[in-house]
Amino acid sequence: MNVSDFDYDLPESYIAQTPLEPRDSSKLMLLGRQSGSIEHRTFRDIGSEINPGDVLVLNNTRVIPARLKAIKAETGGVIEILLLRQLDDTTWRVLVGGKRVGPDTRIAFPDSDITAQVIEALDGPERVIRFSQPVNQLLEDLGEMPLPPYIHNRLEDAERYQTIYSREKGSAAAPTAGLHFTGDLLISLRDKGVQIAYCTLHIGLDTFQPVREDAVEDHQIHSERALLTSENAHIINEAKLAGGRIIAVGTTAARTLETAAILSAGGDPAKPLVAPDFCPWRPVIAFEQDTRLFIYPGYRWRAVDALITNFHLPRSTLLMMISSFAGRENVLHAYEQAKQHHYRFFSFGDAMFIR
Repeated sequence: MNVSDFDYDLPESYIAQTPLEPRDSSKLMLLGRQSGSIEHRTFRDIGSEINPGDVLVLNNTRVIPARLKAIKAETGGVIEILLLRQLDDTTWRVLVGGKRVGPDTRIAFPDSDITAQVIEALDGPERVIRFSQPVNQLLEDLGEMPLPPYIHNRLEDAERYQTIYSREKGSAAAPTAGLHFTGDLLISLRDKGVQIAYCTLHIGLDTFQPVREDAVEDHQIHSERALLTSENAHIINEAKLAGGRIIAVGTTAARTLETAAILSAGGDPAKPLVAPDFCPWRPVIAFEQDTRLFIYPGYRWRAVDALITNFHLPRSTLLMMISSFAGRENVLHAYEQAKQHHYRFFSFGDAMFIR
């Protein structure tokens, strides 16, 4: 399967630079998963498409202010550090912007007595660094919100890059499908009889990277930490057994749920196409571990019945995932329709409900 099959043309003017107010005023495209049918709504009207007994699964991760300005202690050269993942109390996997930042490079942070040292060079600009002490307070004082590289406008309110239900700190990016929900909208859904369940998946910035290989199968998917508690697994399974739909809010929630379903069958999420115990639906189980699940056309969906998502970058793993869910031709046709109807794309853009 060629990566070029998931390419499309998107002029820069379609990329949303600022979030809409209020959150639920964004456009909403309804895409028929089987038929390819398309309808246009406003996100606040999504309640008319969700039934009593359905369960919304939300990713409650919270973005940390992970972008840090720093200097090389020996030379004073300016560098930028983007925290990707915490490995222990003081050790992080990071991206480093700057020249000649190799192993043993010592790093200082202006206006702080905390220092760091590079202990390992990984691929490209990735490094492993160890801070002189835990950096939670440093992030609160000096860190900046790590907006995706295609957003060039300054974000006045950092909370607009957080979902209203964000709780668990650890992401380098927001689960953007959830940015459209307001408190009033969630309350109205609950009052209607829609159940709410939560998972946690801490998102890395690899999410935004286009796939560089020519063949989809050659791509090495990034690893992300995911968690589903037994309480939330119970809510999801009971709703499904009672006839409700499992609606994932965002590709990160979908990735978590599908990982949990594969694990429940004794499978390996790193090899999701090999599942001798496959059945049309798998219950989900509680788990906490890294997931390397790569979903692309040919994948056999086990847990998710419907998906709320934004519009994704060309040649990205996220576009491949929703193409697996709704069919590549349907998805690319929907994207062309979105451009014709002036939808806003990517993190601060509009939404799609695939049902």
